[in-house]
Amino acid sequence: MPNNLIHASSPYLLQHAHNPVNWYEWGTEALEKAKAENKLILVSIGYSACHWCHVMERESFENHEVAEVMNQHFVCIKVDREERPDIDQIYMYAIQLMTGSGGWPLNCICLPDQRPIYGGTYFRKNDWINILENVAGLWANEPDKAVQYAERLTSGIRDSEKIIPSNIEEIYTDEHLTAIIEPWKRHFDIAFGGYNRAPKFPLPNNWVFLLRYGFLKDDESVFTSVCHTLEEMSRGGIYDQIGGGFARYSVDDKWHVPHFEKMLYDNAQLISLYAEAYQCTKFNSFKQIAVESIDWVFNEMTSPEGLYYSALDADSEGIEGEFYVWEKSEFDNLLGEDAPLIGDYYNITTEGNWEEEQTNILRKTLNDDDLISKYGINTEILNQKVSLARKILLNVRNKRVKPGLDDKCLTAWNGMMIKALADAAQIFNYSHYYEKASASANYILTHLKTEDGGLFRNYKNGKASITAFLDDYAFFIEALIALYEYDFDEKWLNDAKLLTNYVLDNFTDADSPMFFYTSAQAEGLIARKHEVMDNVIPASNSTMSQNLKKLGLIFDSETYSVKAADMLSGVHAKIKTYGSAYSNWAIQLLNEVYGTNEIAITGLETDIIKLELSNHYIPNKIILGGVESNLPLLKGKERNETRIYVCRNKVCQLPVKTVNEALEHLA
Repeated sequence: MPNNLIHASSPYLLQHAHNPVNWYEWGTEALEKAKAENKLILVSIGYSACHWCHVMERESFENHEVAEVMNQHFVCIKVDREERPDIDQIYMYAIQLMTGSGGWPLNCICLPDQRPIYGGTYFRKNDWINILENVAGLWANEPDKAVQYAERLTSGIRDSEKIIPSNIEEIYTDEHLTAIIEPWKRHFDIAFGGYNRAPKFPLPNNWVFLLRYGFLKDDESVFTSVCHTLEEMSRGGIYDQIGGGFARYSVDDKWHVPHFEKMLYDNAQLISLYAEAYQCTKFNSFKQIAVESIDWVFNEMTSPEGLYYSALDADSEGIEGEFYVWEKSEFDNLLGEDAPLIGDYYNITTEGNWEEEQTNILRKTLNDDDLISKYGINTEILNQKVSLARKILLNVRNKRVKPGLDDKCLTAWNGMMIKALADAAQIFNYSHYYEKASASANYILTHLKTEDGGLFRNYKNGKASITAFLDDYAFFIEALIALYEYDFDEKWLNDAKLLTNYVLDNFTDADSPMFFYTSAQAEGLIARKHEVMDNVIPASNSTMSQNLKKLGLIFDSETYSVKAADMLSGVHAKIKTYGSAYSNWAIQLLNEVYGTNEIAITGLETDIIKLELSNHYIPNKIILGGVESNLPLLKGKERNETRIYVCRNKVCQLPVKTVNEALEHLA
């Protein structure tokens, strides 16, 4: 018989609907039951693409012996961390305070009032049973001890990552950037790109900052490290060589063996990164990776409504990576006389290049020039043969049992993808990407709006049920600004302004420059947290701060500008202590040091000028345009003849007629 999860919208929760554990969703029914029966709450958090979540389910949650212990002593609640990051955030802090580390699956045992007392990540079956029985015994025999521990732990959760207002009016200089970069450089992996450690995560926002810093500062060592990292990632097994898109991370230091799950948030950010890197370097390989990754999103991750799904599992047929790997015999049979060449191209060997016997992960270890020389062909023939081989391999692979699809659509991650498409449309001059992005944004504005002007976080099967968190607003507002910079339609800015005002009204913390992660309208949890440190996804506060900075310039709003400045000032001292964990804040700092170029284009040839301008890499800019507008930077500048206005730090240059003249003002 199914448990209470059978009616859930989350694919992850539905995966557990037939466990013998009497799971509940997080909500009034489960929480009131715990209080009424004075039972401990067991909060188990994961997500559908999490390999070790599936392992613990098979070993423990599908086991009747384990389920009997769980059902007897606990009210068991399953949480999809992607739908409810607010709950995950609190109990992840708890686990980190208790154990010094965190991850998923996350299992936390709490008092009936939700305060945590014990937890960890993955547990083997027998260890899990022992822990459950010991904690249940503590609650039955020494409840006061459990309450005392919960009080101390909850206090630590509430106080962690608290940012207080800074009373110092900061004047940012190049020395501030140097203090961040110099210790950061020591962690670069000169051989394989990324950082000199394993596992290796792409961390796209890190490389966006470093790309911009390397370019603006003319720091060759940083700039080279960025390009080398992007090249090595795209050649490794972490990148799906025949289907496009990146896996979540590489377990080794060579980008060879991926943890095979593919997340929308990684790929959206990486598309933006590779597109920006192409704009800067004009390396066609960077453009190719962005285009192939977009194709993967369109082919496998797009809903009928034009929104974007969340993730693909690492596992298929219960085996991690089974969908993606190849044995040499199958590979050779499919490719015939081209098998030796393509085998060399993708590092296919008889013994296999992975730990599994005779199993190969496609990756590139040889340069094209070496293959051209070895096989006596030219570049055009090599590209033709590789293209044909990719089609053959992809066609066969698509007939395999596919990894599970997490088909919920999240506003935050869709915002990232909309921005990625708008970026790619601008840089590659391909309007189809913009059309897809604008359709997605319009769908969210039409179908995921709440009655009070806010947003919903999730959408699946025609339903949106969870009110949005700060990251949903931050990344969607960022996407609306990107759409405006493509088409100069001010409706996007007006929507961005309305949502920004909603954030100010509902997420402001009177005691901190940072926004709360949860709305004042949301249900009360044991703590109301801020999200400040940038991770695999930039922090919602750093993204919101950048939005406020841009909108402050666009609308000439002192309220927005002062708020953005206060946020950066509050976190500034922390950036140099751990640059990669504050990389999005560092981008804002970079813009403060080098200034933001405000480029306004007017006249009948606005689109032509904008297209020509997009051929040039100007990372620290906002761009506005149109014939009739009430925006401060455009108002009063209506004319048929094209003019380009460049302003920076409240100082404007005389208008010019050509892009080359405008670029002189940017030097």
